[in-house]
Amino acid sequence: MKRVFLILLFFPTVQMVVSQDYLDNYLTNFNYEARKNMKVSSEGLTKLLIDNQAILLDIRFEEEQKSWSMPYAVPMPLPNIPSNYNSLDKSKIIVTACPHKDRAIIAMVYLKSKGYDARYLSDGLLGLADYLRGDKAKLFIEKIK
Repeated sequence: MKRVFLILLFFPTVQMVVSQDYLDNYLTNFNYEARKNMKVSSEGLTKLLIDNQAILLDIRFEEEQKSWSMPYAVPMPLPNIPSNYNSLDKSKIIVTACPHKDRAIIAMVYLKSKGYDARYLSDGLLGLADYLRGDKAKLFIEKIK
């Protein structure tokens, strides 16, 4: 019983070391290929979504999501990711997104540290909204169904 208690007591520390080791390794081995693979454009994202290869993770605050939404995105505000990331499908690319990209980069790195193939939307949700206008929006919605 005493051993189980000690393991439980130190488990969060072990998780933190594993995450820290991952981040150290990620930064140490960061190169141009890693830089390329950490982001995706709106055009690239729409292709991934149509091919069912990715999940768009909307990490904006709840108030932002309520004011305007992307119905094909999974809403998960950044502060909720640590308690909810396990619900994400590890077989898919997780594309994190916010209006620009600052929070999306934080979420992408966090999910990478948890073993996900994560990228951030390089032109943000505002860029995606701009990209998906008119005919592009119509074709995308028809194909994503």
